[in-house]
Amino acid sequence: MKIDKKLIKELTDYLNEFNLTELEYGDNDTKIKVSKSNPVSSYIISEDKNLTSTSKKNQTSSEKKITSPIIGTAYLSPEPGAKKFIDLGKKIKKGDTVMIIEAMKTMNHVPSTVDGIVKEICVNDGSPVEFGQAIVILE
Repeated sequence: MKIDKKLIKELTDYLNEFNLTELEYGDNDTKIKVSKSNPVSSYIISEDKNLTSTSKKNQTSSEKKITSPIIGTAYLSPEPGAKKFIDLGKKIKKGDTVMIIEAMKTMNHVPSTVDGIVKEICVNDGSPVEFGQAIVILE
């Protein structure tokens, strides 16, 4: 199999031109996948880790934190005008949906990672969230 360096260069140029992190091309007998790491995402994650360690100092030992598994837009109810998934003071169990995070037009249900009572909802409906950001605090 002969490697088509020109095609790989062209695909790499598309990554940069369209600000993509991964691109895949295929024809009858060839499949090429090019990808690159995103330094902006790495920076955001490391910055968020610093914020998390700061917020842990303010957190009491009985509090449990649910964090965002992805970057996206948080929605507190399944659709506009519908009842919220969680409310302050509500008892929730591990696996219960606490909110939806939309990423790239996909609605991702975020389950609770622990049992507890909702003490604080850290995001507003329709607000952006980062990976690892505290979204709900339980006691």
